[in-house]
Amino acid sequence: MQYHDDMSMNTELPGASGDPDLQALVLVAEDESEIAQILMAYLSRAGLRVAHAPDGRRALEMHDMLKPDLVLLDVQMPQLDGWSVLSQIRQRGNTAVIMLTAMDQDLDKLMGLRIGADDYVVKPFNPAEVVARTQAVLRRTAGANAPAHKLLRVEGIEIDLDHYEAAVCIDNTPRQVLALTLTEFRLLAHMARAPKRVFSRAELLAACLPEGETLERTVDSHLSKLRKKVEAAGISGLLEAVRGVGYRLGSGA
Repeated sequence: MQYHDDMSMNTELPGASGDPDLQALVLVAEDESEIAQILMAYLSRAGLRVAHAPDGRRALEMHDMLKPDLVLLDVQMPQLDGWSVLSQIRQRGNTAVIMLTAMDQDLDKLMGLRIGADDYVVKPFNPAEVVARTQAVLRRTAGANAPAHKLLRVEGIEIDLDHYEAAVCIDNTPRQVLALTLTEFRLLAHMARAPKRVFSRAELLAACLPEGETLERTVDSHLSKLRKKVEAAGISGLLEAVRGVGYRLGSGA
């Protein structure tokens, strides 16, 4: 099976973004590692964050864990096929899904669209075309999937998702903006979307840390610095380590 790989030409892919913290997250659910690596390279170069699931069951686990903006979903995968994965994703919500398959039959296309796929790409494909379709679907679904508000409030902290700003807002004290790095902000915002839920280090690493930081202990370092900044601003006990599991936003004191 041949795939057109012209990345050596160093051409600019459409929609590239220089700010990794504004990237959408794309989950590539593909059991053929070579295809997955090519797609992930193109998507990353186009300014998107990526994660990889090698089988259908893992795809569902990562979809639940990472809450991706879009899933590139292969039909023929071990554990669970793409149709089953798509059906369960649709039961959970409206995550954008593009099906990847070697089957070029109208019936297969209709099945995918009927279950709820947003687009359909037949193998072999040009990875640059897949990126373009991914960006088009993300643009089309961004408004429908955007949260109703861009502020999160957790235990005395107000998180402005539009302006990448977090501030401590305690009664009878002036509002105090936290001097967070982008990674610290992303960790705080990600956990604030589900207060009291325990997040594993692997999940936080995949969802929040820049490409290239692959060691789980780097999560400990970033969260340690974040905890110190929050405590210095007057909120203690908000960020809790759960031994052997990970971290959560608990009840600040």
